[in-house]
Amino acid sequence: MARLPVWIAALWWGSLTTIGFLVVPLLFMYLPTPALAGGMAGKLFAAQTWVSVLCGAGLLLQMTLTQSRSMAVAVTRAVAVIVLIGMVLALLSEWVVAPQIVARENLRFWHSLGSVMYVLQWLCATATCWKLMSPRQMV
Repeated sequence: MARLPVWIAALWWGSLTTIGFLVVPLLFMYLPTPALAGGMAGKLFAAQTWVSVLCGAGLLLQMTLTQSRSMAVAVTRAVAVIVLIGMVLALLSEWVVAPQIVARENLRFWHSLGSVMYVLQWLCATATCWKLMSPRQMV
């Protein structure tokens, strides 16, 4: 059970990496129109939001249950903050940025902001994996 947070963080990081850096670019490369690719990308990013939220909640719950046994308190707090930031970024992307993109309101700005927020979320997942896989944390 002590390694479960590492697996959850790896799932979070892997899903962000696969969707954002592989699948969505391929959609724009191979689907016949940008509108069709954009619609599908929006659906994938919405699904990714819930993967991120569930992974974040699972990480927070697991760390709370096991913090005294497997992780230093300082590491647990740092990881919790990083996970919370990632979850907030995911939810803001879904509830604030995505509706603006769908409405085609200032599309360049909102798409750029959404991209930055996605990369920041990916960095949160990366940092979480890094901290959880630290040699001092492994059993």
